[in-house]
Amino acid sequence: MLKFLRLKTLDRYIIQKYLSTFFFSILIFTLISVAIDFSDKVQSFIEKPCTLKNIVVDYYFGFIGYITSLLMPMYTLIAVVFFTSRLAFNAEILAILNAGVSFNRILKPYLIAGSIVFMLHLALNHFIIPHLNKSRLWFEHTFVWVDQDRGKTSNVHLLLSKDVKVYIRGYNKVNKTANGLRLEKFVGNRVLSILEAENANFKAEPNQWQLTSYTIRTFDGIKENLIRSTKPLDTLINLNPQDFVYYQNQNQEMTTPELRNAIFREAERGQANKSYEIELHRRTADAFTNIILTIIGLAVAGRKVRGGMGLHLAIAIGIGAIFILLSKFAVSFANSGSMSVMLGMWVPNIIFGIVAIWLVSRAQK
Repeated sequence: MLKFLRLKTLDRYIIQKYLSTFFFSILIFTLISVAIDFSDKVQSFIEKPCTLKNIVVDYYFGFIGYITSLLMPMYTLIAVVFFTSRLAFNAEILAILNAGVSFNRILKPYLIAGSIVFMLHLALNHFIIPHLNKSRLWFEHTFVWVDQDRGKTSNVHLLLSKDVKVYIRGYNKVNKTANGLRLEKFVGNRVLSILEAENANFKAEPNQWQLTSYTIRTFDGIKENLIRSTKPLDTLINLNPQDFVYYQNQNQEMTTPELRNAIFREAERGQANKSYEIELHRRTADAFTNIILTIIGLAVAGRKVRGGMGLHLAIAIGIGAIFILLSKFAVSFANSGSMSVMLGMWVPNIIFGIVAIWLVSRAQK
């Protein structure tokens, strides 16, 4: 391993070319993305009561991080193809091969640089981008897509734990007030107690609610004990106002530990949310894609062919488009239950990994 990481002049030269072209690609395409997004949302910026700080700091800092993380594998492929194609057409790769350096040896600095990008992308996906997405998504939900909340507020049934179930007739998101609350505790098929309240007001974290006009019925075999009161009762219920809010992209604002907790919480309540699992596995799979596309980029652009750099870039864009299309199909299959979520997120990498091995075997010839 240490021998592999010893860098010679050739290694440092290729790694420097790789990383400089990669970050330049990020800069160029980020500017283009921001310009397109600004033209799309400028009317909302003008009409809605948002400040310049909201637009620049809260939204665009998060947007730049989000779009960079989302398209990083494409930036990697384009960067590798671009600078490798230049090396090929300047006969630099041919000179390296004629000097007795094997294709596998040329691959070494590419893998090192690709691994650096992989680690960077991994850290962004799991920890940094979710924090940036909190402010970005807050801005979008407040000033742009104001009607995207799909959280259920009437006839809500939830499992708060494996032995506690709650029913809520209606919930007011503005006042954080539930009406028609019914809380059941049970063991197996036996009901232990039933709490019913006309109103329940959320008071404070963690999960503190105030009940009014409530009754509590407890059961001990055939015996029943009834408590009825109109006085306010403060109690803890494993229920939070956020349980009534659902945006399709809210999984993007959770760090990986938060995402794991959300998956566990939903599973406990019998409401498995596959979008959370998909997001969790996607973060690692997308980062690993950088290494695979690095290998493919070298194999595609390492030869001098007719058509020049333009042909190499066209092939790279085509490969990227196929990869994105395949990823969308994989997400659909994972959502529908046709395959496991983990397998669905890694299928594109498995297929393109096989393609990369085949291209490398041909490139060596």
